[in-house]
Amino acid sequence: MADRMDEIIDQADEWQGQATMMGHPKGLFYLFFAELWERFSFYGMRALLTLYLINELFADLADGKEFAYGIYAAYGSLVYFTPAIGGMIADRLIGHKNSIMLGGLLMTLGHFTMAFEDKTIFFLSLGLLIIGNGFFKPNISTMVGGLYKQGDPKRDAGFTIFYMGINIGAFIAPLLCGWLGASYGWHYGFGAAGIGMLAGVIVFWNGSKNNVYGNQGEQPEEFKDKKYFGILNIKHIVYILALASAPLFAFLVKQNSYIVFPESPLESGLMTFLLFALLIVVILFLTYTCIKSDKVTRERLIVVAILTFFITIFWSFFEQAGSSLTVFAQDHVNLVGLNAAQTNSINPGYIMLLAIPFSMMWVWLDKRRMNPSTPMKFGFGIAQLGLGFLIFAISSNYMDSNGMVGMVFLMLGYLFITTGELFVSPVGLSKVTELSPAKLVAFMMGVWFLSSAFAHHISGIISKLTIGGSGHGDEAVVVADNWLTSAAKSIAGTPAADASEGAVALFNYTTVFGQIAIISFIFAVIAIVLSPLIKKMMHGIK
Repeated sequence: MADRMDEIIDQADEWQGQATMMGHPKGLFYLFFAELWERFSFYGMRALLTLYLINELFADLADGKEFAYGIYAAYGSLVYFTPAIGGMIADRLIGHKNSIMLGGLLMTLGHFTMAFEDKTIFFLSLGLLIIGNGFFKPNISTMVGGLYKQGDPKRDAGFTIFYMGINIGAFIAPLLCGWLGASYGWHYGFGAAGIGMLAGVIVFWNGSKNNVYGNQGEQPEEFKDKKYFGILNIKHIVYILALASAPLFAFLVKQNSYIVFPESPLESGLMTFLLFALLIVVILFLTYTCIKSDKVTRERLIVVAILTFFITIFWSFFEQAGSSLTVFAQDHVNLVGLNAAQTNSINPGYIMLLAIPFSMMWVWLDKRRMNPSTPMKFGFGIAQLGLGFLIFAISSNYMDSNGMVGMVFLMLGYLFITTGELFVSPVGLSKVTELSPAKLVAFMMGVWFLSSAFAHHISGIISKLTIGGSGHGDEAVVVADNWLTSAAKSIAGTPAADASEGAVALFNYTTVFGQIAIISFIFAVIAIVLSPLIKKMMHGIK
């Protein structure tokens, strides 16, 4: 694998004269492949998780979907809860390279142990994945940003190429792991995800060995030679504590499956407490940092916080893809060529097709001074997300008597969700690394990923509301003001009195999807209206 990697990198050097590769550092391609395999492991497991929980682990429970959505929400929240902590530890104590290797090895162990058919080991595996992702995810994105000088117009293009690597892995994984899960058993699919993660660790280690990342990502000098207890470096202590914390996160996921959906859909117990406790710590730390900083740094950090808010809105709706949209595809879509787990490949498949054209588009627009500002891109991206869910919502107007709709609605909806993602996610990653001061960049990347923790938590609540008949019935949405529900029903329609059970279940989904569309359009308008002020606070960074 290492020899093949060197051959690919040498080819990349020969491509320097071509438009999409010109000027991009060699290290980008190592990080590209490392992240590709890490995302293969993540999305391979994600494609199977909800269906595995519903169809096997909780198959004997009448409310198995509620438990499944609770676990998925807890796992998704915690897997993005830990990067804020992992980024801070990397910045201050052990460096980005050590953090990435630690996180990768923990996730490899987590995927392989998930291949065992045991409930206790299953939750422990999720704990390993959660803590491993906390060390891996913020730091590899930080290292991509470190390859470019501030103000380099190719930075957004570089992040879009890196983002394509993410989605190549995310595209292949559901197809392969979904096939293995359906043909040979769930745990074969989970084991394949582990092999992918191990490949990512090897690629990253090979890049470090060849020094393609330069001096960035090293452990801070004051901790390199410092020993504790006479023998342990601080990085060894972090390694031990990280591994020891896995049972704690396993407990939190298991506990959340029982408390995430109590009588009030707005309450969610321990997980809510943890998320908001971390948010308060982050806000206090950022406030302290802003007070100590000059005006430019302070306002740029405020911009990162604003963008993080908008990406939280985006991911809260987008992450229906791993839960309610997957089950929607299983129960209400006439699938052609794909099973329900494999529909998770549709979004990354589109990104594979569109990432390079988008990367070229940003460079082309920049040369002509037509490139929209980052907040404008966010507004446009959220609007496209709303359009995708609008298409899902109107599908119920074309259902058959059993509540089944054509696959064209799934394909078109995902297309607009994907173009929206390309407007916000790679651009957002790029701007966090550019707007944040060097000493805080990994921490701020962790804060950026904290948005996904809140988003998964909110997404879990929304996905529960698509079930219907579980105490929340036709209220359908946590924000269920009458006007919003009425507006959504005018889009999705309402079931006839003699409608089949399948049709009624479909309307539960499409009413929620219609509400998501409306809320998305509202936030898109807010982002666009605020864009001139936000752009001014970026002080020259576009």
